[in-house]
Amino acid sequence: MQAMTEDTHGYHFHVMRRALDVIDASGPAVSLDDLAAQMNMSPAHFQRVFSRWVGVSPKRYQQYLTLGHAKALLAERFTTLETAHAAGLSGGGRLHDLFLRWEAMSPGDFARKGEGLTIFWGWFDSPFGPALVMGTEKGLCGIGFGSECTEAEAMQDLTSRWPNATYVEAPDRLDPWVRAAFGQAEGDVPLFLIGAPFQIKVWEALMQIPSGHVTTYSEIAEFIGHPKAVRAVGTAVGRNPISYLIPCHRALRKSGGLGGYHWGLPVKRSILAWESARVEA
Repeated sequence: MQAMTEDTHGYHFHVMRRALDVIDASGPAVSLDDLAAQMNMSPAHFQRVFSRWVGVSPKRYQQYLTLGHAKALLAERFTTLETAHAAGLSGGGRLHDLFLRWEAMSPGDFARKGEGLTIFWGWFDSPFGPALVMGTEKGLCGIGFGSECTEAEAMQDLTSRWPNATYVEAPDRLDPWVRAAFGQAEGDVPLFLIGAPFQIKVWEALMQIPSGHVTTYSEIAEFIGHPKAVRAVGTAVGRNPISYLIPCHRALRKSGGLGGYHWGLPVKRSILAWESARVEA
């Protein structure tokens, strides 16, 4: 894994993750001085780190970290996928004007569980902690986050999806795509979707949701033509192998609850807060 320094995305995420715990324990009204003190940092240094990471001050950012933020997003930034698709909102609203292009593995190839496929992998710093990234010759096929689990657990999780593939550690091969994906460089990011046909329909629907916006599992079910398959949609969202770029974190329950998140709810809350703050900055 790339070494983490004070200037890396990974360091900033860990500071934010600790602040999230403090805010949950003390409430959103906790002061800047108290936040900084509980993390053994000076207020000035804490504010610099936060402002550099998210682009707004800690005081403004706190509202995005509260547990009620999901309900506010549903009320203010709910995305009807039919409208988003027709208006092309997903492309224009994506962070850093990121251009994603994707193709999907054929159902027959998927049934062979990766047999004959070479998947390259490496660990990288990301805005949301350590990221395990995987890709084929055609594009990225997996992104997992390791802040809420061990590296071994993350590796087992992704490799178990395609057990017959050959895995080669090659971070340099993936680095240009990864840097573009996390806003550290410009460039296109090709994705290679490895999943069952129903899963891929759900993942393609997720990519219609603009950055800073959210939708519901039932809305996704309507969009893909299976309005009664809300539970199956939720399962497919949870099995999304390319976290963040296929934005499963933007799918919420109708009630305003966060729902699940494969890599841990703190990561989901952090991504939603980060995107919301950057859209409004």
